[in-house]
Amino acid sequence: MSVAFIFPGQGTQYPGMLHDLLDDPAVDRTLDEASDALGADVRSLDSQEALRSDVAVQVALLCAGVSTARALMARDIEPTAVSGLSVGAFAAAVIAGVLPLRDGLELVQLRAREMEKLFPRGYGLSAIVGLTESQVTHIVQAATSDQAPVFVGNINAPRQIVIAGSNAAMDEVLAEARRQGAAQAVRLRVSVLSHCPLLKPVADVLAKRIGAMSLTNPQLTYVGNVSARALRTKERIADDLVNNIAHGVRWHDATTVLKELGCRLFLEMPPGHTLTELARRNLPGVGSMPVEARTLPRILSFARREQANT
Repeated sequence: MSVAFIFPGQGTQYPGMLHDLLDDPAVDRTLDEASDALGADVRSLDSQEALRSDVAVQVALLCAGVSTARALMARDIEPTAVSGLSVGAFAAAVIAGVLPLRDGLELVQLRAREMEKLFPRGYGLSAIVGLTESQVTHIVQAATSDQAPVFVGNINAPRQIVIAGSNAAMDEVLAEARRQGAAQAVRLRVSVLSHCPLLKPVADVLAKRIGAMSLTNPQLTYVGNVSARALRTKERIADDLVNNIAHGVRWHDATTVLKELGCRLFLEMPPGHTLTELARRNLPGVGSMPVEARTLPRILSFARREQANT
């Protein structure tokens, strides 16, 4: 049975997240490597105060994902494919061997800083659960305007849609979604706008910087955010990393592709278990598990069984 490593995006962070990672030498080495690259101890980025910064949040997510994936790989749990939601895509690219951690850190810092500068207030993300993409699209089209734009963002599941845009327009969309029977229609715990055309200037900055980096073709399959397709060249993966900020993420489609590639166990890197729950609810025949100290014995037991059967 093939394994996919999946990496969560912003909104899953919590205070102390980097101190809850696996007690493993690979984790410690990765956090030290990141600290050396940044010139500061990344372990300080998970305090409640530090996590008010989107830069700290996105860097902490990258470090958590890469360090945990490396710990699993050091125990001979090798992924067939990787995918990450939003900023999680950068961790996926590092594990796929497309770029070193140092370059991933630079890109993620740049991404977060540009996001904060572009729309510092009045914009954000919201989630709608229980309506289809078509229903949400019609509501968004009726609510958006040049003065208060709103867009369909991420398709996390067939009936779990994220919208992005101005707070005023999102309030209108959320109210209408509730009137149309949405089970949930709420703002998300993020302070920056993402995954819509308003973020094109951020994508342009990222494109210029990543174009000056030396990338490597992936050593395993990377499933993208924008196209939700298996990407096997460094150029296509670079394009996905750059442009996912200005496009919606088709996460459900991406995980369907992972399943079609033969991956029957999804291991979600920390923090949280959001992607695990999405897979359990929407991908029959796929097992999914968050990688935590409490789940590691089960993960290792599974790996040993699979190795014995091959």
